[in-house]
Amino acid sequence: MPAILSVIATMFVLAAIAGGLAGCPSYNVYSQRMEGEAQLAKAESTRRTRVLEAQAEKDSAGLKADAEVIRAQGVANANKIIADSLGGAEGYLRWRYIEMLQETSGHGERSVIYLPTEAGMPILEAGKRPSSTAK
Repeated sequence: MPAILSVIATMFVLAAIAGGLAGCPSYNVYSQRMEGEAQLAKAESTRRTRVLEAQAEKDSAGLKADAEVIRAQGVANANKIIADSLGGAEGYLRWRYIEMLQETSGHGERSVIYLPTEAGMPILEAGKRPSSTAK
């Protein structure tokens, strides 16, 4: 009786091995199909993410442009108000020039200031040229 059990056990083991070997090609096909589906899902997810990021950048750029236009309109309105209160564009430019001189005064040992004249040409460092008699 032990010999019969040994033969039955051996046949059962051989049948299990044969069944496993027969299922290997099917498992490989199934495994490859599942791997392909996973790659496709990942690619679709990556594409959706990139599209959403691009849309967010586009929205952000549009809002930044709108903010810049609003800021520029505010600056233009402020400049117009100041220019009108100073008698026009010429008065505004003189005021800005005086402001610039106040901001830059005392920033060094020696400052060179160019003064506009009636002809619109500055007097370029008058008196700094060496005299022709000096040796």
